[in-house]
Amino acid sequence: MTMSERSRGLAAGALAALVLAGASLAGCERGGPQAPSGGLPVVTTKSGVRMVLVPEGWFVMGGGDPGQTDEPPHRVHVSAYYLDIYEVPQAEYEKVAGANPSRWKDPRAPVEQIRWADAVRYCNARSRLEGLRPAYREGTWECDAAAPGYRLPTEAEWEYAARAGTTTRYCFGQGAADLKEYAWFKGNCDRRPQAVGTRRPNPWGLYDMYGNVWEWCHDFYQEDYYPESPERDPRGPATGQTRVLRGGCWNSRAEQCRSSYRNDENPGYTDVCFGRDVHGFVGFRCARSAGPARLPR
Repeated sequence: MTMSERSRGLAAGALAALVLAGASLAGCERGGPQAPSGGLPVVTTKSGVRMVLVPEGWFVMGGGDPGQTDEPPHRVHVSAYYLDIYEVPQAEYEKVAGANPSRWKDPRAPVEQIRWADAVRYCNARSRLEGLRPAYREGTWECDAAAPGYRLPTEAEWEYAARAGTTTRYCFGQGAADLKEYAWFKGNCDRRPQAVGTRRPNPWGLYDMYGNVWEWCHDFYQEDYYPESPERDPRGPATGQTRVLRGGCWNSRAEQCRSSYRNDENPGYTDVCFGRDVHGFVGFRCARSAGPARLPR
């Protein structure tokens, strides 16, 4: 499997203290414990998946290491949305999609070897399971971000959630010494994905934002997209050859697990690629648009 990999670095800017406002999630029931480390509202969907309500806010997206061209820092506003607490595990994927394509079968581990279209088909199937209008138009895979159904997070939404109010390379600091506490990656894994939620969550109560499996985002990838990106709710370029991957995987170096690290892959890569360990494997988590829930500027 051929993945283009690029190094990036430190994000600038700062976020103000977190202030939560009420919000509702049609088709979901509030339940279960609140995320202990972040205090973001947690909901349990009709199909039994736990999500956090990520409030709208501003952040500085991208890094700033010299010579890294595809993640220049820029200010972005993200509207409120819901995001799965965990990468989609194999048991959940099989329940909704009726199949499990993963190489290493484990109901608790994240589903892997997933094409981009597999991920958005799952989003639509999960939407229909809960009686929601799907976000994706099958065939063209155009996304209606205002639809009540599930979708993949945008690249901006993914990074905003991974940073969880921080401005350093990782959500826990500038260096990678503590990455083993938060991620399954090349420095601590036994050469396969691990059960979701078995490392520490980030400050917003989200697990495995670093490592375990690469995560598909909605956006097409474009190396020089950031300078032309809109300030509010960017959704990536209109067309492209590859889609964005974020977060690193169990076989990734620490550098590839940074909050701002960008990667990409052909959305329809072939089965022969799935047999190679060198680049790890690909999974995803779901997002869903929400009403107002604000962070101060």
